[in-house]
Amino acid sequence: MLSYRDLVSGLKQINLDAHTPVIAHASLSAFGEIRGGADALLGALLSQVGGLMMPTFTYTTMITPQEGPAENGMAYGSGEDQNRMAEFYSPDMPADRLMGVTAEMLRRHTQARRSTHPILSFSGLNVDDALEAQTLAEPLAPIEALADQGGWVVLLGVDHTCNTSLHVAEKRAGRTQFIRWALTQEGVRACPGFPGCSNGFEAIQPLLSGITRSVTIGSAEVRAIPLVPMLDIAAGWIREDPLALLCSSPDCERCQTIRTITAPTP
Repeated sequence: MLSYRDLVSGLKQINLDAHTPVIAHASLSAFGEIRGGADALLGALLSQVGGLMMPTFTYTTMITPQEGPAENGMAYGSGEDQNRMAEFYSPDMPADRLMGVTAEMLRRHTQARRSTHPILSFSGLNVDDALEAQTLAEPLAPIEALADQGGWVVLLGVDHTCNTSLHVAEKRAGRTQFIRWALTQEGVRACPGFPGCSNGFEAIQPLLSGITRSVTIGSAEVRAIPLVPMLDIAAGWIREDPLALLCSSPDCERCQTIRTITAPTP
């Protein structure tokens, strides 16, 4: 069983600057058994960084309209059952289970703050400027702010398919962003700047090996990557190959939409 001290000792090996903010993604189960669970992992991570931000997205607020703009990576009128189960966004909504229990633990921290996007909120400690940068039209602005501050991505037992920051590289490279809709107390709100699919993102790892610090803690691989060079490398690859980082599923509406948009005209 891993202890808090084991976690701290392992994280020290990736040599994060105690004044540097990070965006982290974590799978608690990947580590094996931890004494203290998510609370211990969160505490260990906070002990090593200058500020911490994690996605606390709320997909249950999303609804699918009957019609909308073309080339938007979705099948309109297909979400009647989902629409009936949609929840009104509120600032105290739990993070979606896909975010992991550590992100939810951070959201519930007594000193944490949360941005107010009705689908793509972030929570954090000592990253107020980044959280405040987010708007409805610029949901990824908190990551841009961390990059401007010399921040890092930390992947704790997950791979790049969980690396939300790579969506910033897609946007910088000019890749199509989408519109989604959320149920709020003020009515249904259109949310532009919604990113594409991340299931193909692990393909970036060989290109990032030279700037990645890694360590194994328990049964989990932990990777730390500086945001600025990571975004430069990923955006450069997408500019050279407009299909880079897309997933291979023929059923992925967002990736298939991007393929259609970028296909050469006969």
